[in-house]
Amino acid sequence: MLRTPTGGAGHGTAAADERAMSIGTVLLRLRDEFPEVTISKIRFLETEGLVEPQRTPAGYRKFTAGDVERLARVLRMQRDHYLPLKVIREHLDASARGERVPLPPGGQGELADPVWEQDRGQPTAARIGRSELLATAEVSEDQLTEWESYGLIAPGPGGSYGAEAVTVARLVADLGRFGLEPRHLRAVRAAAEREAGLVEQVVAPLRRHRNPQTRAHAEATAKELAELSVRLHAALVQSALKVRFH
Repeated sequence: MLRTPTGGAGHGTAAADERAMSIGTVLLRLRDEFPEVTISKIRFLETEGLVEPQRTPAGYRKFTAGDVERLARVLRMQRDHYLPLKVIREHLDASARGERVPLPPGGQGELADPVWEQDRGQPTAARIGRSELLATAEVSEDQLTEWESYGLIAPGPGGSYGAEAVTVARLVADLGRFGLEPRHLRAVRAAAEREAGLVEQVVAPLRRHRNPQTRAHAEATAKELAELSVRLHAALVQSALKVRFH
């Protein structure tokens, strides 16, 4: 938890006794809670008007504690509620005006034009449109089109995407910075599909059960199996690398 006082975007009115911070210091403060944040991400949020640090005569950014807290709020709303930056900006502006604007439950953000997967008439998972995916994942149209051609990301009903598509897009983009292209990731996708098939074999009998509680238990079991599968995959990759590098 960031131990900084709450504050706005910082319109050149930092308190005289408030120590200004460089963008590197801001990064270190945010990394504890947001290990994936980067300087490029902070600069992007500034470009989008989510934070407005002061500038020195030489052009260096000077962040206040209020700026850091505002950045943390933005990152939490992206992480926990899958909100696009436009909605986050409107929420923060409303809060600055003293208006009470409740956030949607975690993992089910009220995105622009949300589409819901239905299960017996009940919403089960938030979905987002193509433009929201591009904005939230910070990727280009050409990148997304290429990733779709390799099956790394696939649109659902009506061309909408599940919240996990944002995570996939960010990870594929991060791997791309190391020279790994979508064609290199086809094996990863194939392995993921095989693992999903194994999970489905285990939970399929539970999903067909007449008892509603048993069917609900199937979803929890699937989630737990998926988490264990991911951990096993990571451990096996690390083990294989150790063998090759020793």
